[in-house]
Amino acid sequence: MSKETLGFQTEVKQLLQLMIHALYSNKEIFLRELISNASDACDKLRFEAINNGTLYDGDGELKILLSFDKDARTITLADNGIGMRRDEVIANIGTIARSGTKEFFSQLTGDSAKDSHLIGQFGVGFYSAFIVADKVTLTTRRAGETEAVRWESTGDGEFTIENVEKASRGTEIVLHLKDGEDEFLNDWRLRSIITKYSDHISLPILMKKRAEYDDEGKEVPSDELEAVNQANALWTRNKGDISEEQYQEFYKHVAHDFDEPLAWSHARIEGRQEYTELLYIPKRAPFDLYDRDRRHGVKLYVKRVFILEDHDKLMPQYLRFVRGVIDSNDLPLNVSREILQQSKDVDTIKSGCVKKVLGLLEDLSENRQDDYAVFWKEFGKVLKEGVGEDIANKERIAGLLRFASTHNEGDAQDVSLADYIARMKEGQDKVYYITAETHAAARNSPHLEVFKKKGIEVLLLSDRVDEWTISSLTEFKEKKLQSVAKGELDLSNFAEEAEKQQQEAAAEELKDVVEAIKAALGDKVKEVRVTSRLTDSPACLVVENFDMSGNLERLLKSVGQDVQTVKPILEINPDHLLVKKLKAETGGARFGDWTQILLDQALLAEGAQLEDPAGFVKRLNGLMLDMAA
Repeated sequence: MSKETLGFQTEVKQLLQLMIHALYSNKEIFLRELISNASDACDKLRFEAINNGTLYDGDGELKILLSFDKDARTITLADNGIGMRRDEVIANIGTIARSGTKEFFSQLTGDSAKDSHLIGQFGVGFYSAFIVADKVTLTTRRAGETEAVRWESTGDGEFTIENVEKASRGTEIVLHLKDGEDEFLNDWRLRSIITKYSDHISLPILMKKRAEYDDEGKEVPSDELEAVNQANALWTRNKGDISEEQYQEFYKHVAHDFDEPLAWSHARIEGRQEYTELLYIPKRAPFDLYDRDRRHGVKLYVKRVFILEDHDKLMPQYLRFVRGVIDSNDLPLNVSREILQQSKDVDTIKSGCVKKVLGLLEDLSENRQDDYAVFWKEFGKVLKEGVGEDIANKERIAGLLRFASTHNEGDAQDVSLADYIARMKEGQDKVYYITAETHAAARNSPHLEVFKKKGIEVLLLSDRVDEWTISSLTEFKEKKLQSVAKGELDLSNFAEEAEKQQQEAAAEELKDVVEAIKAALGDKVKEVRVTSRLTDSPACLVVENFDMSGNLERLLKSVGQDVQTVKPILEINPDHLLVKKLKAETGGARFGDWTQILLDQALLAEGAQLEDPAGFVKRLNGLMLDMAA
């Protein structure tokens, strides 16, 4: 096929410009990214060759070659990995064919420092070549194929692609350096970058041996190749032989992240199951954290052979932010995704690794609270999913949760359930909480009024996932969790005898009014009753203990789910002037309007939308005119 000139996808053009500016201050990472891609290509070949050994074509010694040419001002990186076909080159380099692209670009700010970590997360290693090169030439031949492809671009919006001859499989990338980038045409400089960023790569990274000098002091170049890196998998080494910097650089390689991790766990497990795990907690959430179709997470190796990278076979969904590797000595090399899904050995490995991750988080929460606050801000909503997803570890996960609370000002989620229980008032036997669409709606809810009056702390839950979480978390440390907007409120332990008698008298006094309100509202409410939970508001809405909350009902409807509406219970404050006005208006012409306004106000206070906003305004205006007359 003749040479074609094609245009980059619009997102690629944007990405190239953003990346060059955002990453230029750390431009040496281009080599780390290209080496990482070459290593992945070799891993893929090794995996495919398990069932098709002919792909090696007599060359089973996988490696990466690096060279430079001062005169031509080029750097060449080559691997003998899986390679690519023409369609794969166009798909992988000319376009960004992945979900979350729109969200990724929406998060970019134009601030180089802030954007650099997002660019790294997006997995754009190849494009980093344009940080130092004004032209890039890629020649590749897929294993098992005879035809090769050459791709070339100056990064200005277009690229050419043509079929060419290539003697061996794999990929070769030639970087034609920009003016001013001569520092990379230096043996020592390139070796130092490899040692710094890529020493952990399990394949040998080969360069020509350094030149020697003869008796007359003349340089004698060498054609002999030598490995620059240690060329053994980092996770197979003893922990005492691995520096903190090496752990961090390996994380950046395996996670495609530019930031350092918050924490990691490295352990070799022996016994019925033998495997090694090296698991990391990232510092920042990837842009596609909430894309449930994403397929990157923990990498599975069997006897150092890469098998797959997936998030739901080796880690539960609520730990999908975890990065790292698991290397098993027991699983078969030809293990399939279907076998993984049904394997008891995999379940054992998964269970052990989950416990390791939870232990890491517990250590952070207890001993590095500032770091845990960083973790919680990035991943707290995801961890909350685990309460309902992982029944076996529910209590441990619950102990890691953090909430906003009436105990603290602001909306920071920094209160644990253990913190709450430690502050419970004498005689208090429940953990109280409220769910709402926003933090402001939760903090200002009329349901909190009596709790504020009596100094009882209430947890403020406003994340969308909270309704799911709290439905699965009914108690913690033998303390029941109770919504302040569900059921009949019993704070008798905190009420004086005179207060109790006053509440009973008020309920008796308003008995006729309650019946009249119920008659006026008809089937709009399940019940009307006098309440002790209000001090400033005239009314509020509650549901029975086992009914769906109004907030959850609205959330489900907002995502298109067909749910049956739960009839609320209207509770009225016997001491409020509006309620006393209602009593005086019982049987009057405006009683129905007063009653409907009371219900509408209660609905608005909890964030609901009125079915008839215009009717509400008309009734309110009528009452205001009556008062003004």
